[in-house]
Amino acid sequence: MIQIIAGEKGKGKTKILIEKANSAVRAAKGSIVYLDKSNKHMYELSNKIRLINVKDYCIENYSEFIGFICGLLSQDHDVEAVYVDSFLKIAYTEGPNVSLILEKLEHISNEFNIDFVISISLNETEFPEPIKDKIVVSL
Repeated sequence: MIQIIAGEKGKGKTKILIEKANSAVRAAKGSIVYLDKSNKHMYELSNKIRLINVKDYCIENYSEFIGFICGLLSQDHDVEAVYVDSFLKIAYTEGPNVSLILEKLEHISNEFNIDFVISISLNETEFPEPIKDKIVVSL
């Protein structure tokens, strides 16, 4: 399953994403992973959540981002959910590529039973129709 938290920059998407991750880890039987572009939110997240600063891994395009996700999941078969903050920046994507990456993440989600909760700095009106049903919070 993919859930999207949508809204313009500065509207509070990260705060909601962190709350969702901290809430999920309380009931989780497996691992929870939080991907971000820095370590800034380290102390806001539960110490049971694995925070990964994606900028440390030399990802330069959306294909490498998908490869990174697959590598992450292949190393830890207990991952239940992946929370992705600043999706457009860390996945190096924009425009039509957003749909392509979300389709790939949907496939990964279905194949490995992983939930993805993603914050995307776009208004709900800017999303293509097939993706709008994945938006759970619009700010």
